Amino acid sequence: MSFAVHSLPDPRVTPQQRAGRWKMFLVLALCAAPVVASYFTFYVVKPHGSAYGDLITPTAEIPADLPLTDLQGHPVPAESLKGQWLLAVVQPSACEAACERQLYVQRQLREMLGKERGRVDKLWLIPQDGSLPRAEVLAAVGQKGVEVQVLQVPRDRLEAWLKPAPGKTLSDHFYVIDPIGRWMLRAPGDPDPKKLKADLDKLLRASASWDKAGR
Repeated sequence: MSFAVHSLPDPRVTPQQRAGRWKMFLVLALCAAPVVASYFTFYVVKPHGSAYGDLITPTAEIPADLPLTDLQGHPVPAESLKGQWLLAVVQPSACEAACERQLYVQRQLREMLGKERGRVDKLWLIPQDGSLPRAEVLAAVGQKGVEVQVLQVPRDRLEAWLKPAPGKTLSDHFYVIDPIGRWMLRAPGDPDPKKLKADLDKLLRASASWDKAGR
């Protein structure tokens, strides 16, 4: 007579515990699925034909050491820009007519988003030149409820992150940055507002299950 030795189930793990673990894994998978699907759509499938602006592939994450400062010269961590969709412009501190027009369009685009506008912040990046915008421009972008975050950054560091289209300058575009901090869409600086809004609507719908208003 011979005996075979077989492993025995761990008496410390009950069938109920095993079932509970599988349920936990299933819940986690269901929660992660929308995020995975939305990023797969925009970063892998790359639906170029349906976008008015240029989808940036691969996306360009905001540098963790990007030396941002506010208008008083206080440092602002790049990490603080994450958590919201950003509709950004790059304009000099002098802000002449084209700059004022772009800031106006930026404001109108966000308002056109209706109830979703709370998920989008406006950002004005100024290549550092030692001067500040005029008082009337600052008053316009600082109006309560429609504020624009205004930050300064060395030009060379800005140019290493954001890129204009061939034959254009940084000031010729809107830049859309996702809540994770990735620059992922470039649009004309004097856009067809309805078409650019359509791009923003698609991005907000695709991220609706995981991105909420407010940092």
